Amino acid sequence: MTATRKPGLLLPTLATIIGVLILCGLGIWQLQRMGEKHAYLERLQREAAGAPAPMPPSSDWGKLDAAALDLAHVVAKGRYIDDKIAGVRTTIGAGPPGSRGLSGFGRWIFQAFRLEDGGVILVNRGFVPEERLGQIGPLSGADTVTGFLRAPEARNSFTPEDLPAIREFYTRDPAAIAAALGQPPAPFYLEAAREGDGLTPPAGVDVGELIARVPDNHLQYALTWFGLALTLIGVFAAFAWQARRGPAAH
Repeated sequence: MTATRKPGLLLPTLATIIGVLILCGLGIWQLQRMGEKHAYLERLQREAAGAPAPMPPSSDWGKLDAAALDLAHVVAKGRYIDDKIAGVRTTIGAGPPGSRGLSGFGRWIFQAFRLEDGGVILVNRGFVPEERLGQIGPLSGADTVTGFLRAPEARNSFTPEDLPAIREFYTRDPAAIAAALGQPPAPFYLEAAREGDGLTPPAGVDVGELIARVPDNHLQYALTWFGLALTLIGVFAAFAWQARRGPAAH
């Protein structure tokens, strides 16, 4: 009987080691992201619970990191520039049980706001359902706006093109919206906090609901990657065991 050569294990072993290292690396990265996400959520909760800070002076905006300031709790004093508003198309899902607020298809309403130091920032006044857009016009006069600074919203390959000529947008990009409103750009915008019952448009942001909507799936993803690594080890072990046994004799 001619002996059948047993398959070598060098290449499968190397491939398995590389695969396990990659999968474990992805799992560890997700655990690191989980730590960063929890620190971020804890900061948001502290910001929401604390008193709002004064709006950063417009003379300092060029030196600030918009991402680091995202959802900083601030208060701004000034006057609305009442000639135009812009809308950003969006869809708001129903909130968690017990929450109240408008939902469905609609738009975020943006309007320029001139601060007491002369700087201009866009205020996202809140969400308006599509069927109630006709009820909303520009605000005018002096006001004090309490809310949260937000970094620009990123586009992706599925984001439709904005329509600046009719002041209709698909991302909350303060530079692009400011240009359409004839105003200077700012590195962030101000999201007005919710006032009242949240059922009267424009409905500002409820930061508690906003925090609850932030996805936190990193532990699940980490366990998935580690599970795949264990599966790969199991497959290799079965392959190696079968290779060592060799083909069954006939």
